[in-house]
Amino acid sequence: MRQRASGKAAAPAQPPRTWLFDLDDTLHNASAHIFPHINRAMTAYIRELLSLDEAGAGKLRQHYWRRYGATLQGLVRHHGVDPQHFLARTHDFPDLAGMVVAEPGLRAMLHRLPGRKIVFSNAPRAYAEAVLRIIGVHDCFDALYTIESLRYRPKPARAAFRRLLHAEKLDPRRCIMVEDSPANLLTAKRLGMKTVLVSACLRRAPHVDVLVASAMDLPRRSGRL
Repeated sequence: MRQRASGKAAAPAQPPRTWLFDLDDTLHNASAHIFPHINRAMTAYIRELLSLDEAGAGKLRQHYWRRYGATLQGLVRHHGVDPQHFLARTHDFPDLAGMVVAEPGLRAMLHRLPGRKIVFSNAPRAYAEAVLRIIGVHDCFDALYTIESLRYRPKPARAAFRRLLHAEKLDPRRCIMVEDSPANLLTAKRLGMKTVLVSACLRRAPHVDVLVASAMDLPRRSGRL
């Protein structure tokens, strides 16, 4: 027997959610070996560029990182540095594969998360591609956005987020940002995204929806997003 029509149109199906993953200290542990190497290389670059001593160069590097989200942004704005030259010099690793620290099972974890997955990083493309291949997850992602894709406007700038959202035709309300940086997550939350902080800290800021010690915990905690 036919059922009577209710007169109400069916609600349109919502698009699948999209996971936006930071790379360094989110999908792998960059603080162990990679960040110390990059910091030394950046400090050396600034010393040579501006004829500063070690302490002065290190202080300026950290100042630009805190102010702009990336040391590169400050050097471009205030010193006319060529971004490609800077990135090539500071992301030259003697043995990148030996420096990457990642958790086993990362690939399986990503496959357990429903929806599209995009890497959204302030790192340069060549480095990001190399790391994703080393940790064996390069083919788990639908797209890769790096500092070049963002026209050297890094997170947490809204322009970086809007460039990705526009290019991928994404509704921020259907996105989940997974990051180790609270500042980057604050921009994501203000745009309407769900937010996941990857950190060993015990306190969860109001703009963080879920706090995990490791990205490996995402499938278990995704029900809260």
